[in-house]
Amino acid sequence: MTATRQIKQIYKGRETIEGAGVRLDRVFGYREVPRFDPFLMLDDFGSKNPEDYIAGFPWHPHRGIETVTYMLHGTVKHGDSMGNKGEISDGQVQWMTAGSGIIHQEMPVKQKDYLRGFQLWVNLPSSHKMMPPRYQDIKATDIPEDTSENGIKVKIIAGRYHGIAGPVKEIIGDPEYLDIYIPAHEKFEHAVPKGHTVFAYALAGEGYFDADKKKALDGFLMLYGYGEKVAVETVHVGVRFLLISGNPIEEPIAWRGPIVMNTEDELDRAFREFHDGTFIKR
Repeated sequence: MTATRQIKQIYKGRETIEGAGVRLDRVFGYREVPRFDPFLMLDDFGSKNPEDYIAGFPWHPHRGIETVTYMLHGTVKHGDSMGNKGEISDGQVQWMTAGSGIIHQEMPVKQKDYLRGFQLWVNLPSSHKMMPPRYQDIKATDIPEDTSENGIKVKIIAGRYHGIAGPVKEIIGDPEYLDIYIPAHEKFEHAVPKGHTVFAYALAGEGYFDADKKKALDGFLMLYGYGEKVAVETVHVGVRFLLISGNPIEEPIAWRGPIVMNTEDELDRAFREFHDGTFIKR
């Protein structure tokens, strides 16, 4: 019999000011390490009020991590030290591997209605912290969606669902990143790797996320315990949520601001290189 994962802990985002004055909800972050290993942080950003986000995230460095930006609605412009420029808009994903180092900016564009997106930080193992930086920019039309007869919809960003592979490839932590909608009065089950860290983050509606009928609404995150599958059930309304999993690294973490390494010496070196102009490796 396949063991269904139970909710180990439920989190609600904390309002935080980041960048040049962006108001966002930090769902988990520094003080939750290492409970979400290999994931470091999840931010839910956006608002109907442009003053909450328009200041953006001006030029800043990253090393030793990957940042995953998923836009539900609205546009964020970005540029970096390698000369890349572009936009991430409705339904698009940018999976950026900072590796040995990148300096970039992310600047939201003023919307007439609202802006909402998510940024997930994923740790890199010591063997890959100094790998060359790279981007995987994924258009909304390149993200496959599986729709079942009972109305369940699953967008596959990374990993696999019903044999369908997501467009994000060759990521070290073997992650799975799914955007799932379950209509009212339906049940959803999905097998997940036995040793992986798994969490679900509710975006809209409400649902029961384990056999103990633990209910979650928009803005709640459910961290799962051990098991081989996840089961979610809805009653009077549907629910939309992100289901994310990854292989734990189980290494020491030294984290200061936008840089995550394994030791304090490595952190000191990174910031010293940033200040003396040798941060970017060619």
